[in-house]
Amino acid sequence: MSYNLDAARIASLPEDAFYIADFISEDEEARLLQRVQSAPLPRWTQLSHRRLQTWPSALTKTKTLLSSPLPSWLTNPIISPRFEALGIFADAPHGAPNHVLINEYQPGQGIMPHEDGAAYYPLVATVSLGAPIILDIYSKNGNSDSATHIGDERKPQFRILQERRSLLVMRKRVYSDFLHGIAETVIDEDLGPHSICNWDLLREQEPYRDGSVTRQTRTSLTYRDVLQVAKMGNTLKFLNK
Repeated sequence: MSYNLDAARIASLPEDAFYIADFISEDEEARLLQRVQSAPLPRWTQLSHRRLQTWPSALTKTKTLLSSPLPSWLTNPIISPRFEALGIFADAPHGAPNHVLINEYQPGQGIMPHEDGAAYYPLVATVSLGAPIILDIYSKNGNSDSATHIGDERKPQFRILQERRSLLVMRKRVYSDFLHGIAETVIDEDLGPHSICNWDLLREQEPYRDGSVTRQTRTSLTYRDVLQVAKMGNTLKFLNK
């Protein structure tokens, strides 16, 4: 597979967002899903609306990551060679992602609009597995000229369709000035070139021609660079004191 980040730019979004539909192969997707599902039960954190895994570990209360390498199945081939070839994390402090959050979304599950926060370098790269899903993008300030409302329901300013096996990269303004979330629904509706900002970059448009898609289980691998990293030896010395 060959990739060109400039050709993958989502032109209708503020700087910067990129979408690559065929980022991994079907065989690679199957292997990743097998690894996720075979993880020991303690690796899973059960939330009210979804469950997740955190690699190599969760952040401390001070938003610090204890230094530890990511497992090889999360690095090869995603980080090396593909992120490296695209230069996605080239400007990040550590030159590569050091943290991966794995979220599993069953039909009807989602996540409220949120921002990733100051613990991370302002760049997020997400690989989608298993099924497509819609990511909603909201203006952080909620001004009437940048967001619409119906009753008490706030409507997204942009919508991104993430196909299975795809990569979505968000950085700079689209990372810092906007919130992102996933609606709690079993059917994503009102789909088409009028509403999906990466429509022209999709691998397949035909499945969504009727304007809707029924949700199936979708798993996401979210790669980020945690800014504060503590070496394990220094952490143990502090704890001993």
